[in-house]
Amino acid sequence: MVGPDRWAALAALADSSRRALYEYVRRAGHPVGRDEAGNATGISRGLAAFHLDKLVEAGLLRARHEAPAGRPRGRGRAPKVYEPAGAGVAVAIPERHYELIAEILADAVATEPADAARAASRLAHQRGREIGARLPETGQDLAGALAGLGFEPEREPEPDGTIVLHNCPFHVLAVRRTELVCGLNHAFVTGILDGLGETRQQARMVRRPGSCCVRIGH
Repeated sequence: MVGPDRWAALAALADSSRRALYEYVRRAGHPVGRDEAGNATGISRGLAAFHLDKLVEAGLLRARHEAPAGRPRGRGRAPKVYEPAGAGVAVAIPERHYELIAEILADAVATEPADAARAASRLAHQRGREIGARLPETGQDLAGALAGLGFEPEREPEPDGTIVLHNCPFHVLAVRRTELVCGLNHAFVTGILDGLGETRQQARMVRRPGSCCVRIGH
């Protein structure tokens, strides 16, 4: 699922006026023009336009040109209106990806309620394969993909070359349901390796406190 860059979004929302505009547009329930946004937040139309466009650049809002409801369109371009882009943004340090495992578990329960655990493992591997198969197209290597997923990978010195994953993107769930979540994590990382066509290394379960339960090595 593609969404805004979380750090760019966080920086965009650091300004109080910009944050107020974003919150207003999210609550409005309809596309919001620059005049309405400025009046609602107590700032000028020009300043509202500037901040709204910055929110679009950050991926938090989307914009289009639309004639006001109930009014015939006149000459020239229709005014610009803004509306939310996606479901919002969440930032966690270290990085977490609970939405990923939630999607896998929800699909597993929906497709195979009688054996959701087995279905979840299969779906986790499948999701990993899809990610791994796309890596050559993006020019991203394995470590870069794992970093983007929040695993905080670190390759140990050669000749071993083991990749240690310092962060579990599913930490809270892994603490509560260790066997299930660590198993899904292992299936997911194995799927990435399979999708990438990596045959020299494999994912192994090596539990360490405070780190991911998976290591990648020979």
